[in-house]
Amino acid sequence: MLTATDEITNAQDIIDSRDVIARIEELAEPEEASKRIAELEEADELSDEEAAELAELRAGDELDDDQAEELRMLRELAEEASGYAEDWPHGETLIRDSYFEEYAEQLADDLGAISREATWPLNHIDWKAAADELKIDYTSVDFGGVTYWIR
Repeated sequence: MLTATDEITNAQDIIDSRDVIARIEELAEPEEASKRIAELEEADELSDEEAAELAELRAGDELDDDQAEELRMLRELAEEASGYAEDWPHGETLIRDSYFEEYAEQLADDLGAISREATWPLNHIDWKAAADELKIDYTSVDFGGVTYWIR
């Protein structure tokens, strides 16, 4: 898993749903602070406590445009993908379409369906066809214009 401060982009081959959830939570904190700042700034008069809160909030981090866009895209991804994957909060894997063939080969190896020591028939397997057949058990979701597969 990524650390909470790692950006999640649609250039990654594999994404864990728990990383998406953590990143959304991390990016949402400054967004909520910005909303509270706006509320306080609109007030006609602030109490001493509110003035101190406003100063503290202003001293904190704010989202830049790239982070705001990342948050928007991650929320859209989470909304779409969580509808297809019941274990979304507990960890679902999203596989980038361009990586799916390699993923299928690694999965076959992990399951013991192939032996890495064998050259035959391993070097004759049509991994594109195998990956396409594996996709039957997966659903495609969009992440910023890039297709990912989730089971």
